[in-house]
Amino acid sequence: MKLKNMSREELEMLSYAELASLILTENKKKMKIAEVFKKICDLLGLSDTEYENGISEFFEIISTNKLFTVLAGGFCDLKVRHKTKVILDEDEEEVVVDEEEETEEVEEETEDEDIFYDEDSDDDDVCDDDELQDFVILDEDEANS
Repeated sequence: MKLKNMSREELEMLSYAELASLILTENKKKMKIAEVFKKICDLLGLSDTEYENGISEFFEIISTNKLFTVLAGGFCDLKVRHKTKVILDEDEEEVVVDEEEETEEVEEETEDEDIFYDEDSDDDDVCDDDELQDFVILDEDEANS
């Protein structure tokens, strides 16, 4: 449904995220975050003071909602219109993937990393038996003599 065909009551029932999604869909291109919120305020009949008081909350919604992507220069857009570039450090290879594929790939990479590495952990110490052949254990009495 188009925004211009919706009644004020219908618009008021929608969240800021839903309204932003409709605005970006109808606009068919990226927009400044402030411009999107200004359109929302105009649609809902909010004052300039309400705009000023609500812009930070709106920015948080745009930056945390998975429907949107925040772009350079204060722009935002629907995430489905953008591909994500993933650069793999090992191969220095650039791969373009869809957002869903990126999530799976990042999860796989995280599983391979030892994010709980503990320098004092015996599990991380690896040595050959040859290194231990001259190793002798002394009790306190033997060590003090």
